[in-house]
Amino acid sequence: MSFLLMLSLMIPKTRIIGTRRVVVHSTNKEGTITMTTRVSKPFVLAAAFALTLFILACGFNVSTANIADAWMATDESGSTRATSYGPSDTFYAIVDLRNAPDTTNLKAVWIAVNVEGASANQVINETSGTMGSGLLHFKLTNDGFWPNGQYKVDIYLNDKLDKTVTFEVR
Repeated sequence: MSFLLMLSLMIPKTRIIGTRRVVVHSTNKEGTITMTTRVSKPFVLAAAFALTLFILACGFNVSTANIADAWMATDESGSTRATSYGPSDTFYAIVDLRNAPDTTNLKAVWIAVNVEGASANQVINETSGTMGSGLLHFKLTNDGFWPNGQYKVDIYLNDKLDKTVTFEVR
């Protein structure tokens, strides 16, 4: 978008005449004032180039994707919320993703926070994918028994930590 066109959008009652002249009409008590300003072509090109660089450098993110809620559940549908599990249970993390285009990146990082026989904050598993709005289900199973202790799952939205859900195994 050229500088002159942007100027005409920002200042009311502004017209662009040709490519080198801006006419501004303004009304005051005495009547209408007309002001004509000439703008050189190199200035217009430089301003348009600078504006383009600015827009590209800012890297605007227009996504309104958000995690409305995240919780642990005892079932894959997420209907029964849980904060505590038994050693043989399957963990289900449910994420309510909203306003998300189909190219939204979501990642679940499962962590043993304070668990018998594991290092503090040991990453157990990571699951990621590209998806759109809806209820998303992350599942973690173990061939054996889960050790007692505190766990958490960190949910990342477009590579930024958005929610953390804690739970325990007794």
